Amino acid sequence: EVLEEASRGVFGIGAKPARVRLKLLRPPEAEPTAVSEMVEDDDEDQSGYEDTEDSGVEIDLESADDGEVARQVLTELLSKMGFETHITVSRTEPSRAGENAPWLLDVTGSSLDILIGRRGETLSSLQYITRLITSRKLQRRANIVVDIDGYKSRRSDRLEQLAIRMADEAVRQERTISLEPMPPNERRIIHLTLRNREDVHTKSTGEGDARKVTIVPNT
Repeated sequence: EVLEEASRGVFGIGAKPARVRLKLLRPPEAEPTAVSEMVEDDDEDQSGYEDTEDSGVEIDLESADDGEVARQVLTELLSKMGFETHITVSRTEPSRAGENAPWLLDVTGSSLDILIGRRGETLSSLQYITRLITSRKLQRRANIVVDIDGYKSRRSDRLEQLAIRMADEAVRQERTISLEPMPPNERRIIHLTLRNREDVHTKSTGEGDARKVTIVPNT
């Protein structure tokens, strides 16, 4: 079903892709746990992936924990992509109250910038695929975070500083300030950084790749 026709714009400026809705005509085969229920990403704008065949990684699921299973899955993925890497597995603080602490897989090596991509888009996709395959193997949702050379940690620090600086500016100028469009996980950092401030509140506006955070002073 076509929701919105594509637009070529003028000389390529203002061009927009078409928006469509797809409906599965043949119901999927029943599984012990639906993949869509086992794998959830950081926010609402995650595209779906489906792995049609199992990975070649042989894992003893009874003796391995979620982090080790994910490490072996990610190692196999990166090896098949031609990367020589080292993966460190650790446990991080949970981002939500009552949530199990996620496993952090930090990938190090040479020439890994291509795995990060523009605004971390490639890294986000790599994390989603790793979660998907790991969850299929474990038959439960795997809470896995994938990072490349500490990129997410550095980016998180910069976003927190940006949020505080722009909130102070919004209060000083007594006007709403809109940040640049960001992926869901980065918008969430802005919201969490400012949620306890009494002089401003935040909200997300826009759709798709144009979705961004606005910081509004409380007057």
